[in-house]
Amino acid sequence: MAYDISDLYKRYPELKKIGYSITDAFSILKRTVSKDGIIFICGNGGSASDSEHIAGELLKSFLIRRKASGKVRKTAIKVFGEKEGRMICDGLEDGIRAISLNGHPSFATAFANDSSPSMVFAQQLHVLGRKGDVLIAISTSGNADNVLNAIKVARIKGITSILLTGALGGECAKKADLCIKAPANETYKIQEYHLPIYHALCAMLEGEFYGS
Repeated sequence: MAYDISDLYKRYPELKKIGYSITDAFSILKRTVSKDGIIFICGNGGSASDSEHIAGELLKSFLIRRKASGKVRKTAIKVFGEKEGRMICDGLEDGIRAISLNGHPSFATAFANDSSPSMVFAQQLHVLGRKGDVLIAISTSGNADNVLNAIKVARIKGITSILLTGALGGECAKKADLCIKAPANETYKIQEYHLPIYHALCAMLEGEFYGS
């Protein structure tokens, strides 16, 4: 079942003005997922929580139950036998490849201490990212140095960057490939818009790849 984006605009009519950027973001994400690319996400503070939240919605079932694919089941049964293979697969769900760059605290603290705190996200993207992947960069001000550096490295690596930010956009908006600007200037209000926006994107992706 495909997600109807009009539901988002019914609940948040003010987001309809930036609807073009949301649908453009979906198109970019859909292209990456269809080619088995990875969606990377990063942010600071509350946006770090959003980063983990987005990855969580993509890696497992969100609105649609995603049973492990037939190919996985067939292989599991072949390797472990009927009973054990089915038991393993019954506990698995298919997902969309996503990595929160906020999810590696041991690396992040070591790199920040030994090298450069402002390059913590950029370093991970440099090592893990490949051409055709996507970076969802979240900064309510659009001026977070570590997010900006990740966007710059994304461009170097051929990784498309989508910025989730506020009405002003900041320096990050000048470097990102696409900006979704929540219609607010205060941090908490921007964050309150970001959640329904990325929930809609997650639901649209799930509907596209698991809706039938």
